[in-house]
Amino acid sequence: MKMKNFIKYRFTFLTLLFLGLGGVFAQEKDKTLPKANEAYNESRYAEAEADYRISNSKFPNRSVAPYNLGNAIYKQNQASEAKYAYAKALQHARSSIQRHKALHNLGNVFMKEKNYTEAVEAYKNALRNNPNDEETRYNFALAKKMLKENPPKNDKNDKDKNKNKDKNKDKQDQDKKDQDKKNQDKQNQDKQNQDKKEGKDKQDPNQPPKPQPGGISKERLENLLDAVNNEEKKIQDKVNAKKVKGKPVQTEKDW
Repeated sequence: MKMKNFIKYRFTFLTLLFLGLGGVFAQEKDKTLPKANEAYNESRYAEAEADYRISNSKFPNRSVAPYNLGNAIYKQNQASEAKYAYAKALQHARSSIQRHKALHNLGNVFMKEKNYTEAVEAYKNALRNNPNDEETRYNFALAKKMLKENPPKNDKNDKDKNKNKDKNKDKQDQDKKDQDKKNQDKQNQDKQNQDKKEGKDKQDPNQPPKPQPGGISKERLENLLDAVNNEEKKIQDKVNAKKVKGKPVQTEKDW
């Protein structure tokens, strides 16, 4: 059986072979499994799926029911869901033949999903368990060809590149800010030095005058001196006035 005339499948054959490996013992204790197999062989895949799920719930440590469950789900065009059943069958497989068949069908699922990297690994491991299977070998070669023609996108590398690019841009922006600040600081320092050299007072005219040493501004000191001078003048005027008042007045002599 082929998909798109390329990938080779064999679900019914694998199902019967799986039953041949462990079916007799299973049928003696699992009455649901034969019923599910019958529905599957008659292409009643939904009924087969339901019975395989019942069988799997009753005997969770066996690989037959989950493997056939995967086949029934796949036949209903639910390949992505089927791979979980194959994975469980692989987990409980007790022989290399069972592992080979579960891995083969996992490879088929991955091919359908166009996940060629995982398909290559699944077929490779299937061949390790059965190197003589020609269908698996054919699918393995096809998966490698498809992987070469459709290399996976390395999202991690792309994210890392973008992340590094953002980091570099942030660093460049920060370096530019630091350099601008240094340049501005240098300009301010140069201007201050030039102002000092030219003896300019950079004080804002709207602000009160800067205090002189001792805590008194120049203007305040001048006002105080003016006030002292005025007081001294007043005192001097008073002294002079008293001198004039105390001097005896000269009268005329008697004849």
